[in-house]
Amino acid sequence: MRERLELIVEAAKQRGDVLDHILLSGPPGLGKTTLAYIVAHAMGVNIKSTSGPMIEKAGDLAGLLTTIERGDILFIDEIHRLQPAIEEYLYPAMEDYKLDIIIDQGPNARSVRLNLPKFTLMGATTRSGMISSPLRSRFGMTSRLDYYTVEELRNILQRSAGLLGIEMDEAGATEVAARSRGTPRVANNLLKWVRDYAQVKGFRTVTRGVGDAALAMLEIDSDGFDEMDKRIVEALILKFNGGPVGVSSLAVAVGEDAGTLEDVHEPYLIMQGYIKRTAQGRVAMPRAYEKLGLKAPAKRVDPELFPEG
Repeated sequence: MRERLELIVEAAKQRGDVLDHILLSGPPGLGKTTLAYIVAHAMGVNIKSTSGPMIEKAGDLAGLLTTIERGDILFIDEIHRLQPAIEEYLYPAMEDYKLDIIIDQGPNARSVRLNLPKFTLMGATTRSGMISSPLRSRFGMTSRLDYYTVEELRNILQRSAGLLGIEMDEAGATEVAARSRGTPRVANNLLKWVRDYAQVKGFRTVTRGVGDAALAMLEIDSDGFDEMDKRIVEALILKFNGGPVGVSSLAVAVGEDAGTLEDVHEPYLIMQGYIKRTAQGRVAMPRAYEKLGLKAPAKRVDPELFPEG
């Protein structure tokens, strides 16, 4: 994705043209907002940033669009939360660089057309499926960010450690990276905790042992599991016999909101192969049994393949 962005940025700069509209999707904390600012810096243009829920009426959108200059970037975070009426105003702005707004009400209502400079709309979303098809089709480039590898997170942590003035060796950075759930935002948050731990305990350098002790204090194990992850896996296996169980029942069992389970905890557990979603509910995978030191059932019939049992 980075190579594709570099290509379209270089092409636009060679032509002296404006970037096409770009949609960035992916789980939270992977750098969508940061990437928008990097693209603006690479193009040498200004960027205005807002979020979908903050644009409540057409006047808010008009205020943003009428203050930008040619080539500038309007970045809308959580763009899937735009109101349908606002989306309708965006369509001509994205295609024809014109904005039609209604002034007054009743018999005095009239439409005013505003000509806009050619600009780039960059949208970011954690739920690309909630974006309407008409809006999605108006983006010239759609890219998805995926979770980072341990090596990539280690590089990020070593850079962040330098910015924070922390001495961290490669083994220490690897230890923190391995427990960061593939997410740079999580990695940087853990780094700040490790910094505080090392400072109070009197360690000058964050080594593997220091990182392990600091994260153990947060109850984050070597697989990146926090307390809630463990409770989810334990409830699924010990209380529901490995599933299938509905997310609402699972949420009640662990004392957490069902939406939080789906958006925060489940993606990592599914990605790592601990649980899976089926039409009947969540099911524990063999790796989840191994995590608890239990033996997985010898045979488990997949309810999706054999719904009649």
